[in-house]
Amino acid sequence: MENSSWPLLALLHLAALAFLSKIVFRRHPKPNLPPGPKPWPVIGNLNLLGSIPHRSLHLLSQKYGDIMQLKFGKFPVVVASSPEMAKQFLKVHDTVFASRPALAAGKYTSYNYSDMTWAPYGPFWRQARKIYLSEVFSAKKLESWEHIRIEERHNFLARLYSLSGKPVILRPHLYRYNLSSISRMVLSSKYFSESEHDKSVVKLDELQEMVEEWFLLNGVFNIGDWIPWLSFLDLQGYVKRMKALQKKLDKFFSYVINDHQTRIATEKDPVQGDVVDALLQLAEDPNLEVKLTSDRIKGLLQGLVGAGTDTAATIIEWTIHELVKNPHVIEKGKEELDRVIGRNRWVEENDSSNLPYIDAIIMESMRLHPLSTILAPHYAMEDCKVAGYDISKGTAILINTWSIGRDPNSWDAPNEFLPERFVGKEIDPTGSNFALLPFGSGRRRCPGYNLGLKLVRTTFANLLHGFNFKLVDGMRPKDVCMEELYGLTAPPKEPLALIMEPILPKNFY
Repeated sequence: MENSSWPLLALLHLAALAFLSKIVFRRHPKPNLPPGPKPWPVIGNLNLLGSIPHRSLHLLSQKYGDIMQLKFGKFPVVVASSPEMAKQFLKVHDTVFASRPALAAGKYTSYNYSDMTWAPYGPFWRQARKIYLSEVFSAKKLESWEHIRIEERHNFLARLYSLSGKPVILRPHLYRYNLSSISRMVLSSKYFSESEHDKSVVKLDELQEMVEEWFLLNGVFNIGDWIPWLSFLDLQGYVKRMKALQKKLDKFFSYVINDHQTRIATEKDPVQGDVVDALLQLAEDPNLEVKLTSDRIKGLLQGLVGAGTDTAATIIEWTIHELVKNPHVIEKGKEELDRVIGRNRWVEENDSSNLPYIDAIIMESMRLHPLSTILAPHYAMEDCKVAGYDISKGTAILINTWSIGRDPNSWDAPNEFLPERFVGKEIDPTGSNFALLPFGSGRRRCPGYNLGLKLVRTTFANLLHGFNFKLVDGMRPKDVCMEELYGLTAPPKEPLALIMEPILPKNFY
């Protein structure tokens, strides 16, 4: 009798379990995730990333849509590839996605997340942003530094004039010009030298290499970030390079800070003169919400010097590449410059509003060659529903601006370089139009966009105004390489050599 009751009891037990599972399932339904490729064990979808990740993700979006979910290792990653999806993450749900994932780059190259790029959303980041906006990027500050930008721009043009007739690779000259301008505005001195005999400061080419390495390493997909139990192996060697880079950068910024502290200590009545002075003074403020430690000061300075140097240079370099491939655009740009500016002066910052075609050239260059082909990753601070899909807390968000610039629903003939598409149209490049995001948008928008635009507009306009660009012997416009070198920014893979032929009166240079 007892033995015969066991099958019945077992069936009743299974029925109870099935009933309970239905209740649990109703309370915790399966999440509605964005579509995406099936992940592999351990590595997830990391195998689908090629050497140029934004292109790999673009191809995947053609199959899975403008919002898709991948797995990098065990971590969910959502990719937005259209203006509407970018708007969802950067505006509609900006408060949820305003933080950053804790990647190795932020830890090892940015003083443990102490810069504006990698700092998590919170009290320190908000305080740092306020400092940037008041001490560096306010209209008053930028106006007070205009004479520095004019002097350095003239020096830059004079150097190119001295090399007329010889093949010139613009990239190192653009870096020198931007480093000089930013260093003088932020640090009051260049703090780099081109002399082999000056041992007190870093050499110009060394500092340029450090900035380029920083941007490369801050854009890589480091396996240890996504498969933590493999991080100790440093399979790609990126962490080793990050640590070596940080030592070099720390030596430079320690020298800058010590030099300022010595001057303040030795002067009888020191006057706050630059951003370093302002940060050192703020470090003594007991009412500051988050104490400014030495590392935090260095992180903020590093962000200013690095970003101010690389970003403007990259935009201008891509713009010149496109012009050489499209000579008819050069003719139209020069016609506007001759008509509005004439041949008896250089272009000034306040001329930009009167040069719509020049501005259209820059806008079109930023569309096709966005400064960051993938914006620095955002991070979900809580669960959220986006476009009907469930995005879980801890998900990394990648905004593929390279795809957005080629969105056929936003741009006619999206793969062609057509500055005319911007003429007579109000398209804001500073974050309100999600089809064009050279500086990002929302809370994490680059706070230095205004300075960046000033540098790019006047530098490019004067290059076009003051020189003809000629390719070296035997090279044709169609031979110009348009491949990217991937990183946090994506400059041209192959720098372009040009003959810079002066066209204004000699005394102008």
